[in-house]
Amino acid sequence: MSRQKPRKGDRVSWRSHGSSAVGRVTRRITGRTRAAGRTVDASPQEPQYEVRSEKSGRRAVHKPEALHREDGHS
Repeated sequence: MSRQKPRKGDRVSWRSHGSSAVGRVTRRITGRTRAAGRTVDASPQEPQYEVRSEKSGRRAVHKPEALHREDGHS
């Protein structure tokens, strides 16, 4: 994602199975935890973000560089 880190509620897009998906950031993960059906190894220095797809409603977890803000903020 650009220089700013994603925040809860941000509308973002990401690559998913050869196409693009759009959804909202539901939380910032900064420790080892279960999210979106898997164990996530994140830290305060390397956070990951849980997102919820607008189309399917499913949740996924991504690193910030995989997310692209869709709401016009830079």
